Amino acid sequence: MTTIFICIDWFHPAYKAGGPVQSIANLVEQYGLGQVNFKIFCSDTDLDGTVNKGVPFDEWCNYNPYTQVWYASKQSRSVALMKREIKHSNADVLFIIGVYSWYFNIVPFLFGKSPVKIISARGMLHAGALSQKSFKKKIFLALWKMSGLQHRCFFHATDEQEKGFIRQVFGKKAVVFIAGNFPRVFALQPLPQKRAGELKMVSIAVISSMKNIVLVLEALQKCQRQIKYDIYGPVKDETYWRQCQAIIKMLPENISVSYKGDVVPTKIEETLKGYELFILPSKSENFGHAIYEALSAGKPVITSHHTPFNDLYNQHAGMNVTVENKNEMAKAIDFFAAMPPEEFEGWNKGARCFALKRIDMDKLKTQYDQMFSQKW
Repeated sequence: MTTIFICIDWFHPAYKAGGPVQSIANLVEQYGLGQVNFKIFCSDTDLDGTVNKGVPFDEWCNYNPYTQVWYASKQSRSVALMKREIKHSNADVLFIIGVYSWYFNIVPFLFGKSPVKIISARGMLHAGALSQKSFKKKIFLALWKMSGLQHRCFFHATDEQEKGFIRQVFGKKAVVFIAGNFPRVFALQPLPQKRAGELKMVSIAVISSMKNIVLVLEALQKCQRQIKYDIYGPVKDETYWRQCQAIIKMLPENISVSYKGDVVPTKIEETLKGYELFILPSKSENFGHAIYEALSAGKPVITSHHTPFNDLYNQHAGMNVTVENKNEMAKAIDFFAAMPPEEFEGWNKGARCFALKRIDMDKLKTQYDQMFSQKW
């Protein structure tokens, strides 16, 4: 059996880092069953530093029949440990998730021994992502290119756009394989008792400027309908969240906004049942698992043009808006709020159809087969 050694900062039960964690969880649940062994090497904490509960540290433990996880405590992390575990695994492929992490990206890349090394960019080289803390990232990536390290590995992109971003950074000679994300597909949820002129909408995301919640809140100041808006997710950027809270205090009486705290991945499907529409106008998304999951459950989505989910309006699955245009966002929200239940039902089904057409599981498996079978 092929052994794939995955290095990633966080893994389940950690979840606050969002998409990359869910992407790898879906991969090991849906790809290569019976043909691939996965070894996942990660930290013993979540994004905010809270220690994972219910798992052993500094030893291999079973995650599923074909996957083992090593949760490395901070005091145990060393170059020698990483080198030893990669060597003992006899890994055919070293799959490194991310670009910037010293211990979970750079150390395995420089010191790990395996026939093939693949760097999975996971949206970190998208233009929107590079605009965050841009000075440090530019220096880091410039040093990487000067060293020529990009010629000692393959790169993984989830679509053609990300492939383009990778080559913009590392040059046209960078070898990039495209393999999309395995999604979780939820059951189609019954349509809530929607009323014309009212809307219950929700965001589920890490709260940071990248997710663009401020745009939603500023647009709500202009909305004319009765809107209930709930926000779920860990606060990654406290300064940004304080900006959100300041806007919430100034919203008119027809708008109700509540922050509901974290929701663990296993509870997302149940959480969506109370809402009619999902909203997340991200400045950049490598995939957007929460967006896809909402669509699969039959929730129309309002998002930006900077996710893989475009042309939503023409397919009665939602609406794409400009990331800095609060008037456009306000019109989109009021459009769905005004909709009567019999019309909204068509958008409920349209969202589900869009999600199911978006993913070809056989094609995904073939893409990963091709990427993981490469020889250096």
